[in-house]
Amino acid sequence: MIKSSQVKKLREKTGVSMMECKKALEESRGNEALALDILCQKGKNIALKKLERETKQGIIEAYIHSNSKVGVLLELNCETDFVARNQEFKSLAHDLAMHIAGMDSQNIKSLLAEPFVKNPEITIKDLIDEKIAKLGENIKVSRFIRYEL
Repeated sequence: MIKSSQVKKLREKTGVSMMECKKALEESRGNEALALDILCQKGKNIALKKLERETKQGIIEAYIHSNSKVGVLLELNCETDFVARNQEFKSLAHDLAMHIAGMDSQNIKSLLAEPFVKNPEITIKDLIDEKIAKLGENIKVSRFIRYEL
């Protein structure tokens, strides 16, 4: 029997719905690590399904590093203005711009393959796929530019 405290703990770690967390825990027979893997795989499958959907909304994120010698402008797109206004989407844009400033990413293809500076265990593509699964919309980095003195 899966306890509600287990479901709550997994939800806090992942941000995935309570029902999905419960299903993953039931499938893994209460094994939290395995449940995390199950949710991760489901997230990747969701991202693959949404890959072809158009992304006509989004935001422009500006990031200036604390030394004021590096700056990034990033265009991050999604499907609806509702998601574009979501704080989680805005945080993703900020994290991506900060990553680009620190890593000197050259283009979108190389950016997606880079380990995320805040969590080197995942790539930028994995990070975006997690947000696609959580927010329910396709998300794409359309373009960025990095300035450095």
